[in-house]
Amino acid sequence: MPILAHTKHPHDDAPDTAEAFQRMADLPEGEERDAVRQDIVRAWLPMADRLAGRFRNRGESLEDLKQVAALGLVKAVDRYDPTRGAAFESFAVPTITGEIKRHFRDHMWTLHVPRRVQDLRGRVRTAYQELSHTVGGRAPTVAEIAKKAGMTEEEAMAGLEALDSFTALSLDAELPGTEDGYTLVDALGGPDPALDTVIDREAVKPRLAKLPEREQRILYMRFFRDMTQSRIAEDLGISQMHVSRLISRCCNQMREEIMRDSGA
Repeated sequence: MPILAHTKHPHDDAPDTAEAFQRMADLPEGEERDAVRQDIVRAWLPMADRLAGRFRNRGESLEDLKQVAALGLVKAVDRYDPTRGAAFESFAVPTITGEIKRHFRDHMWTLHVPRRVQDLRGRVRTAYQELSHTVGGRAPTVAEIAKKAGMTEEEAMAGLEALDSFTALSLDAELPGTEDGYTLVDALGGPDPALDTVIDREAVKPRLAKLPEREQRILYMRFFRDMTQSRIAEDLGISQMHVSRLISRCCNQMREEIMRDSGA
């Protein structure tokens, strides 16, 4: 007696496996139960392949998608409970589709993209495809896509930007329109050596403001006007040794305060 009945579901690729599922549920773990399970999976593989075909031309080969769909089918067969009364197809379709979408989410994106943006991408893609058949030879506008997908124009823009974002562009890729090997990495800026100076100045500024006026003047003449210590001493009417001690004391004091405040 064959395990599977040949009565067909209204859908051509949906066989009647209710009896086989019931038999599998009644059998203990072992070879006989595994054989029934394999027969059920084989019977539903055409439907799994059809579901995989819905996701073709999205950056993944159809054969790989079919394998992912088959894995989702196996999970659906193992998790399906015939005693609940629901048809297997209504349980299997979202399970298989979810497995394929999870594959795209976990394995196809080079960089991490928020789940919300991935969902927007899918809705925008569907709306774009549907509108392309009705807007008469032109690309749908952002406003039209947003209205069709039931989202804001800002969300539609985010979805459009994510449409071709499965992979990252290599920094060694030659830029379009260039003929001299100019690559993306050539367009990237480097670290500005003046940044350290800016950071140091911002750290020193409040400490410098707290110094006595004479010490502030000495440091200004030495580090901003590049005057020698002897010239500063002559200008202020004090000895060069005194100028040297004041500069050293002020610098050490500010350095200690900055190191203390930064926790170093």
